[in-house]
Amino acid sequence: MLTRRFLAALCFAALAGCAKEPAPAVDYVLLNGQKASSQQWAGKVMLVNFWATSCATCVKEMPQVIATHNKFKDRGFDTLAVAMSYDPPAFVSRFAETRGLPFGVAIDNTGTVANAFGPVQMTPTTFLINKRGEIVKRYVGEPDFAALHSLIEQLLAET
Repeated sequence: MLTRRFLAALCFAALAGCAKEPAPAVDYVLLNGQKASSQQWAGKVMLVNFWATSCATCVKEMPQVIATHNKFKDRGFDTLAVAMSYDPPAFVSRFAETRGLPFGVAIDNTGTVANAFGPVQMTPTTFLINKRGEIVKRYVGEPDFAALHSLIEQLLAET
C-alpha cells in the first residue's frame, strides 16, 4: 500500500494532476528573539530555505537566495531561512550578520519545523509556497534560480 508521504513525493515529482499539499502550520523564533508563525505568510508567496552554515551548497547558494528575496520582496514575496537543529546558534547569527541576510532567519533548535516539512534531512532543501499556503515546489539541492524566478513571477501574478 502506498503511503501518504510517498504519494506526496510523487506529486512533487510530477506536479501534474495532483492536489497541492498545504504548507504545515509552524511556529518559530527568529534570530532577534521575535516569535513568528506560518500564519503570517497568508497572502504572500514564500520561499522557505532549510540550510546550515556547515553546508557548502547552502553557503554557495545564499547570495542567490538574497538576490531572489531582494528582487521580489516589494511584490508580496518573502523568505525565511531555517537553520537546522545541529547548527550552532552562534554560527548562524554570525553568518546572518556578516552576509547581511535581509530576511527572517530562524534557528530550528528542536527540529520541529524541519519535521513538519517532511522531515527535512538534507540541506539545502527549499520550499516555494503560494499565496494560498500550498507547497508548489520542493527543491533538494541548489535550485535553478532562473526557473525559480519564472515560477515566482507566475505565483505573484495569481489572484
